[in-house]
Amino acid sequence: MGNNLTLFDKVWESHVVKRVSDGPDILFIDRHLVHEVTSPVAFQGMKERNIKVLFPARTFATADHNTPTINQHLPVKDAMSANQLKTLEKNTEEHDISYWGLGHKKNGIVHVIGPENGITLPGATIVCGDSHTSTHGAFGAIAFGIGTSEVEMVLSTQCVMQMKPKKMRINIDGSLKKGVTPKDVALFIISNLSTSGATGCFVEYSGDVFSNMSMEGRMTVCNLSIEMGARGGMIAPDQKTYEFLKEKEFAPKGGKWKKAMEYWSTLYSDENAIFDVEYVFKAESIEPMITYGTNPGMAIGLSKKIPKSAQGGENSHTKSLTYMGFNDGESMVGKKIDFVFLGSCTNGRAEDFSAFAKVVKGHQKSKNVTAWLVPGSHFVAKEIRKNGVAKTIEKAGFEIREPGCSACLAMNDDKVPPGKYAISTSNRNFEGRQGPGSRTLLASPIMVAAAAITGKITDPRKYID
Repeated sequence: MGNNLTLFDKVWESHVVKRVSDGPDILFIDRHLVHEVTSPVAFQGMKERNIKVLFPARTFATADHNTPTINQHLPVKDAMSANQLKTLEKNTEEHDISYWGLGHKKNGIVHVIGPENGITLPGATIVCGDSHTSTHGAFGAIAFGIGTSEVEMVLSTQCVMQMKPKKMRINIDGSLKKGVTPKDVALFIISNLSTSGATGCFVEYSGDVFSNMSMEGRMTVCNLSIEMGARGGMIAPDQKTYEFLKEKEFAPKGGKWKKAMEYWSTLYSDENAIFDVEYVFKAESIEPMITYGTNPGMAIGLSKKIPKSAQGGENSHTKSLTYMGFNDGESMVGKKIDFVFLGSCTNGRAEDFSAFAKVVKGHQKSKNVTAWLVPGSHFVAKEIRKNGVAKTIEKAGFEIREPGCSACLAMNDDKVPPGKYAISTSNRNFEGRQGPGSRTLLASPIMVAAAAITGKITDPRKYID
């Protein structure tokens, strides 16, 4: 390989098993993550063809999408959910795959447990039958979501056929202002590029802003890459990455760690690396963001008013505002909120709960607000108990639920009722995403916390030092 390669090129090329002339590449997959919703048909296909999983040790399974977030020790009431969970347990047992089901100490959202157990590593290829697999790109991995037929392909061959995406770089230098979080950075980028602005590309994030971010923050940004149409997003590994992974269960140990570090230290874009598209933004131009419409690109800074026309044309803009019950030219500040959701693979980590706690400390939950605070894993739940964050949150009148995807996609009982407004740290605000007829506003953990104590959209900077 030459010296004008991007980080993406280096990882991709080292995993190509075979090239199909004028077609896709056959890509070797290092890690395959599996959950209960997109895997049953894949396992059934393998059963019908009488084939086994090729490398069971490279696949990790968890229950997350439609698990209840209260009373997980009791049998799951919903028949379909119970059946999917039972099916995953049976399939993983049959194929000798690690399965972290309900009640397991390692159970949690698939994109939260990967990094916290060291399954996610720099330079790896990672897939899952879930669109937000891009989260793992925060470690310098190529990670993307796949469909059910591809899940079967990876289980049986440990490879997947993919056209190589184009390469995009987004550079943000400078220092973020007070109260601007990684979630705001991601929503700012999507609002500038639109929900289709990175279609067909794999994005590399570079510059001071991403270097200074914690690993949790980088995961939030990479998680949201697909909301602008990208195939995935990635950030070059650095000292923070290595510190995060050291001593994690599935990370290399001893001599293997040393050898891995030698390889990981080569994972960066060369100085003369060629990208198909590049964008440059200034950190100082980003402020706390909030969505007002029905896609993540319909977002504005708190000081701004809802614009007159937005991407997607006049009709879709009007339709979106009608659904949300908002008008052109209005400010989002002061809008009433009914539900609050802190969690998901976007913002369900210990750092997100700490940020929420800092805002609600010394205050009380608004009486007109229903709050669902859902840790991304049992590890997160344990961590926030240990460091006192949970105590601060509970003292402010909030209840912390059990891990799962929860209200992010409302596959379980955590559904926002029709017409009600939810401010959410999750990744999508499509019509009915959090329950039929629900209206979702996407925001950062601190913005959600401020709304939780005031009952309306409030500038979170009033509550942080």
